[in-house]
Amino acid sequence: MTAVEAALDAYLDANVLIIVAFGFWWLMGFAQRRLRMGHMHRAQLQLLNGMFVIILATPVVLMVLGQIQSAGYARGFNVNLSDLVVSQFLAGTFEMRATDLESALTLRDRFIGDVTAMRGWLGQGVVAALAIGLLVGTCRLAFSACCLHRILRASHVLRRFGRVQVRVSDGVLVPFTTRGIWFYHVVVPSHMLARGDEMRVSLAHEFQHIRQGDIEWEILLEVLKPLFFINPAYHACKRRVEALRELTCDQQVIARGRIDTRSYCETLMSVCQQTLRRDRSFVVAFPKVTLVSAERTPRRRGGLTLLEQRIEALFSQRVGRQGRALVLVGSLWLMLAVQLTAMAIQKPSGWSHDRIMLSTVVNLERLDQINQSASLATPSY
Repeated sequence: MTAVEAALDAYLDANVLIIVAFGFWWLMGFAQRRLRMGHMHRAQLQLLNGMFVIILATPVVLMVLGQIQSAGYARGFNVNLSDLVVSQFLAGTFEMRATDLESALTLRDRFIGDVTAMRGWLGQGVVAALAIGLLVGTCRLAFSACCLHRILRASHVLRRFGRVQVRVSDGVLVPFTTRGIWFYHVVVPSHMLARGDEMRVSLAHEFQHIRQGDIEWEILLEVLKPLFFINPAYHACKRRVEALRELTCDQQVIARGRIDTRSYCETLMSVCQQTLRRDRSFVVAFPKVTLVSAERTPRRRGGLTLLEQRIEALFSQRVGRQGRALVLVGSLWLMLAVQLTAMAIQKPSGWSHDRIMLSTVVNLERLDQINQSASLATPSY
């Protein structure tokens, strides 16, 4: 396998793992809501962030398992989906032609070969779609970063707290946080200087985002977005991260007891009204995390926008605990599901006894087809 084929093979694996992992996370979230634990937003966010860590660690886990099996241990542990299908076929669990089964099992290899060699309309179309998507996504990311840099250059430093700089800008209407290589930048609109309550709420909210590491996760998700632009599970996952981090941040700020819930909600609604008059350069500027954003259409079940969900969660007086046990158990389940899926979709390591038997049956079927064709072609006298 060439380097290009190996890269495409890993890319397909990553997309499958994101879909499977997000599906398991959604099922765990559904169970939490049924158990009346849906208010534990921080635990759900940590699980969702941990999902990406587990996926990134999957190649290392597979390599370690391969080394263990090469050393003579756990050789009987095999969950490869292709090997299991072949084993069930030879055991007579289902019936189909051996040549059709072989064609189905080699479909992925043929697809990778067509794409890397750009054979046919499918291979050329996939290469064109991936190239266009990656190019557009990268250009969008670069343009957005330039817009964000322009906003920061036009702002002025108000205060410094270690690595955190509080900046004031005349060009934005919504407080937000971003970061550079070393410094975090909390940017607030200049009109908030005359509104003490809104300023206090905005700074508390943005400082909590920094404590939670939300800006680092936002940068990571935005950088990966051009690679997985075609994966709907990735976009759904990113939207859930954005919603959960705001719900979590609200809960943590109120739990500190320094800000009144009513004042907090009034600030959210006031700033949301300002976002309705936002300019385009601020909308496309990222990566950043904002205090609030205006939504004209509902994003979740029940017809509620994210702002309505945040206010409803704050007044429900159900501030979720950290749920460390939930995070631990959920992470173990996610890790197990992702690793088993990763092992199941890997290519077989070699020629097993079952695969030799399948190859023999395939050759016999092809030989029988050749004999039948020869007998039909032979004239009878």
